[in-house]
Amino acid sequence: MKNTTISLILVLFVSACSHKTESNVVTGTPQPEAAAQKSAAQKSAEEWLALVDAGSFAESWKTAAGYLQTAVSQEQWEHTIVAVRKPLGDMVSRKFKSAQYTKSVPGAPDGEYVMLQFDTSFVNKKEAVETVTPMLDPDGKWKVSGYYIK
Repeated sequence: MKNTTISLILVLFVSACSHKTESNVVTGTPQPEAAAQKSAAQKSAEEWLALVDAGSFAESWKTAAGYLQTAVSQEQWEHTIVAVRKPLGDMVSRKFKSAQYTKSVPGAPDGEYVMLQFDTSFVNKKEAVETVTPMLDPDGKWKVSGYYIK
């Protein structure tokens, strides 16, 4: 069971664990277009984070990207997210830190992704960085495909 949980955490967070390198930074995307994509992805991520903050874990899975839903069942997601978030306590504050648009993340299919980082404070962890990675789903909507707390 412990190995399964660790594997699930790795699957869930793999898209958030890339490092910024020249090979995964998109070039040739017009600035206004990239800015619009980042903005739409950030809005989607913030709505999704509100579900997680409220403890609506089933709903967070249902609104996640098809990629995440295929990789992890709803039951596995709920078990893992509770194990990750509950020890931290309630979210106290969250401040947007950065956004990076890319078409490639390690361990995931090529597509359109925006890796967002937030400086977040929880009751039991004063300084954390949340990385949320929305992807452009086949339905044309930005949906979260990865979530990582450091």
